[in-house]
Amino acid sequence: MNFISRLASWYFTRSALPYWCILLIDYLIIIFCGYLAFYLFCGGAEVTSHFWPIFWSLIALLVPYTIAFRVFHTYSGIFRYSSFVDLGRVALAMLLGTAIAVICYIPFHHFFPEWKHEFLQYPYRLAVFLLFATSFMCAARVVVKTVYDLFRVDNYSKRIFIYGAHDGGISLAKSIRNETPNRYTIKGFISSDASLQGKWLLGLPVYGEKENIAELMRKQNVSTLMVSPLQTAHFREQEELVNSLISEGIKIMMLPSSAKEWDGKSELRYNQLHEVDIEDLLPRDKIVVDMQAIGRQLNESRILITGAAGSIGNEIVNQVARFEPKELILIDQAETPMHDVRRMMANDFPNLSCQTIVASITNQTFMENVFHRFRPDYVFHAAAYKHVPMMEDNPAIAVQNNIYGTRVIADLAVKYGTKKFVMISTDKAVNPTNVMGCSKRICEIYCQALNKYVEEKKKAGGEDSPCTQFVTTRFGNVLGSNGSVIPIFKEQIAKGGPVTVTHPDIIRYFMLIPEACKLVLEAGTMGKGGEIFVFDMGKPVRIADLAQRMITLSGAKNCQIQYTGLRDGEKLYEEVLNDAEHTLPTVHPKIMVAKVREYDYEKACQDEERLLEASYTGDDMAIVKIMKEIVPEFKSRHSKYEALD
Repeated sequence: MNFISRLASWYFTRSALPYWCILLIDYLIIIFCGYLAFYLFCGGAEVTSHFWPIFWSLIALLVPYTIAFRVFHTYSGIFRYSSFVDLGRVALAMLLGTAIAVICYIPFHHFFPEWKHEFLQYPYRLAVFLLFATSFMCAARVVVKTVYDLFRVDNYSKRIFIYGAHDGGISLAKSIRNETPNRYTIKGFISSDASLQGKWLLGLPVYGEKENIAELMRKQNVSTLMVSPLQTAHFREQEELVNSLISEGIKIMMLPSSAKEWDGKSELRYNQLHEVDIEDLLPRDKIVVDMQAIGRQLNESRILITGAAGSIGNEIVNQVARFEPKELILIDQAETPMHDVRRMMANDFPNLSCQTIVASITNQTFMENVFHRFRPDYVFHAAAYKHVPMMEDNPAIAVQNNIYGTRVIADLAVKYGTKKFVMISTDKAVNPTNVMGCSKRICEIYCQALNKYVEEKKKAGGEDSPCTQFVTTRFGNVLGSNGSVIPIFKEQIAKGGPVTVTHPDIIRYFMLIPEACKLVLEAGTMGKGGEIFVFDMGKPVRIADLAQRMITLSGAKNCQIQYTGLRDGEKLYEEVLNDAEHTLPTVHPKIMVAKVREYDYEKACQDEERLLEASYTGDDMAIVKIMKEIVPEFKSRHSKYEALD
C-alpha cells in the first residue's frame, strides 16, 4: 500500500505528468470519441471501411481544438487539483474549437464541394461527438483527481472534522485536500443549518451540532476540530459543545483572536488557524466600529497618550498611529516598556513623527512643558495604577498618581486648548468596594465637573474661552492585559498548579484589548463633552470555569484549583452602573451613556486638595475616610477600611 501511494504521488506530479502529456491525452480522447460517434450512427462495417478518412478528419479537427485549448489553458492545470472551474474550461474550449472548425469549414466547402468531412457536414454526428469528447475529458480529470485523493493520504495524517459547512468550511476543506503531503484527513462536517444535516458535502457526511459530536469524533478516532472563520462567533456560543470537546481532549483550531477577520472572499488556508487559547473561546459578540470616521477626526492631529506603555495605552497607540496623525506624544513612567514602544514605532510606523517621553503625570512642571511644546489636539488618558490589592495597601499613591495625575493632565488640556480629553475608567468605579475603584470614580467626578465649568465659561466669555470636551469611558477586564488572570493562570498551570481562584462564585466581564480600544476611540470621537460612556461587555464569565477550561486545554494532569478567599476590596461581581444611574443609547449598539450625579467644580477642587494634602501624611485610614466622604457609595469589603463605613 505504501508503494502504491508513493507511486501515485510521483505519477501525478507536474514532472511525471507534464503539459504535453495532458494535451496528448485530450487528443486521444478526441480521436476515440470520433470513432465512437461514427460507430453509433454507421455501424462497425462503415468504421472499418472508412477508418483512414475518419482518422484524417479527426486530425484536421485537432487544429481548431488546439487553438481553443490554448485560449482556455485546459492543459496548463494539474490533474490532481481539477475543480469545477477546470471542467467548465474544458467544456468552453470544446465549444470554441467546434465553432472555429465550423466557421472554417463553410467557406472551404464552398470552394471545394467535392471534399467531404466525416463530422462537419453532419451536424447531429458532430453534436454527439462533441458531447462524448467533452464528457470523456471531464471524466478523465475527475478520475485522476479521485485516484490521487485515494492514494495520497499519509498514514500519519490526523483525522479531523470541520465546523461550518458553507463557504468558509468548503474553502477550508479544499485547502486541506490540496496539500501535499496530506497532514489532515477530513472525516465530516458539523453544521448548525438544519437543511444540511444528514446530507453529504464533498463526499463527506454533514452532522448536526446538537448530536453528541464529541463522542462521535472519539468513536471515529478524530482528534481535531477546525472551525470555519465564518462560524467562529457562533461556535463560541455553543458552550456545551465546546466543553464536551475539551473534556474529550479534542484539539480545537480556529483563527486567533488577534488575527484580521477573514473577508469570506480571499483564499483561506488551514494554516491560518491555530490551536485555541482560552480567550479565543470566551463567548462575545462581534464589535463593529466605523474606524474610517474615527480616522477622519484624528488624521493630521497632534495626539497625546498617557500610560502609552500599558496594555490599553499601547493598543491605543497602535490603532491611532494607523490614522497617520500629525504627531504622537507618548508618555509613561516605565522606562523599559517605553523603550519597547519606541522600537515598535520605529519599526511599524517609521514615517510618523513620534515623541516617547519617560515621565510621571504627577510632575506638573514637566507636564506643562510637554503641553506648551506640543499643544496636543487630543488626549487619551490611560495612565493609572490599576491593581486592586496594591492600591488597597497604598492609598496615598492611588491618590497622588490616579487622582492628582488626572487633574494635572486635565487642567493642562484646558489651559493649552486641547479639543478633547478621553479618560479611561473602569467598572470598578461603580459602587466601589476598593481604593482603586474609588480613585477612578473621583477622577470621573473631576473630569465631569471640569467639563461643566469649561462649558459655562465658554458661554459667558465667547469664542476665545477654553473649549476642551471631557469624555470618560468605562469597561471591565481586558483579556491578556498585564497582570490579568489569564497570564497568571497560564504560569501556574505550567508549574503544575495549583491554579488559585479567590472564590468559586466570582465572575468577571471580559473584552479583547483591541475591541476595548476601538470602543474607546469610537466613544471618544462621538462624545460632545461631559458623558460617561459604558460598554456592553457581553456575558460575564465565572472565573472558576475559566480556570478549569484552561487546565483542560493545556492537557495538564492533576492540576487542581485552589480557592484562596476574596482579596481586600474585591467583590464577587463588577457593575457597570450604580443603583441611582441609568443609561441612554447611542448610535453604537455597544456603547451607552451613563446618567450620573453631577458635582460642582469648586467643590470637586476642594475635595481633591483636601485628599492630596492627606496623602502626604501617609495615614491610610485618614486618606480613605476622605475618599468615602467624596464618594458615599464607596463601601469597603474584606478590608481594614470597613471600620470607616
